[in-house]
Amino acid sequence: MDGDGRTARLRLGGRDLDGYSIMAVLNRTPDSFFDRGATYTFAAAMAAVDRAVAEGADIIDIGGVKAGPGDEVDVAEELRRVVDTVAAVRERHPDVVISVDTWRAEVGDAVARAGADLLNDTWGGPDPELAAVAAEHGLGLVCSHAGHQAPRTRPHRVGYDDVVAEVIAHVTGEAERALALGVRRDGILIDPAHDFGKNTRQSLEISRRLGELADTGWPVLVAVSNKDFIGETLGRPVDKRGVGTMAVLGVSAWLGARVFRVHDVAGARLALGRVAALRGGS
Repeated sequence: MDGDGRTARLRLGGRDLDGYSIMAVLNRTPDSFFDRGATYTFAAAMAAVDRAVAEGADIIDIGGVKAGPGDEVDVAEELRRVVDTVAAVRERHPDVVISVDTWRAEVGDAVARAGADLLNDTWGGPDPELAAVAAEHGLGLVCSHAGHQAPRTRPHRVGYDDVVAEVIAHVTGEAERALALGVRRDGILIDPAHDFGKNTRQSLEISRRLGELADTGWPVLVAVSNKDFIGETLGRPVDKRGVGTMAVLGVSAWLGARVFRVHDVAGARLALGRVAALRGGS
């Protein structure tokens, strides 16, 4: 694909997303690694959405399944957690872009009907029907790399000859496949998925070379907020990784990332605003 991911058009939910866009994390789970279930109840979830929108979130990313190992969450339970949330957010904040973090086509179809704008497939395409669902409903799609790991598993001695080359080959292949199925070009993002199928050294290498992903011409999403590679690098527990997160966000923005999935919307907005000023108005 010709072009530059830094300037490629990105349109989600009827909005053109120019410059840096913030995706706020909303976990409808009782066991997420960071918030430990703080937004599991419906009331807490809606209050968190209100705060995120007030603080400048462009996208709300709703997830019903913890990324890491844990109790089984079947399709019915995932639907119970996310569908009503999507519908409520759409009614309450009609202009915000709604994303759903899922790898399941059945869930994607249900949330599309409830008002979602984007399907965030963090596991790299284990359900090949998900892209077709995005195309059918006119939704955007995040194409990620998880090293062919099964959903909700952790990498074990994973190795790559060149992790960045492997990531680029996979995510661009998934993006081209989605395009061929009918997903809008301006609705497709790529995500290297730090820590998914990768160890700390590999996630750091991706961060250093993120510009190579931006140079593919696809808009790049980064989801690094409070992740283990930051904690291991700095020797910080999960609740002490905020400064490290902002540092990685700044580097990622400078190297061409467009969308930033975060827990701290206000902090990210401030940090990215500083990067934009240094870059001269990105």
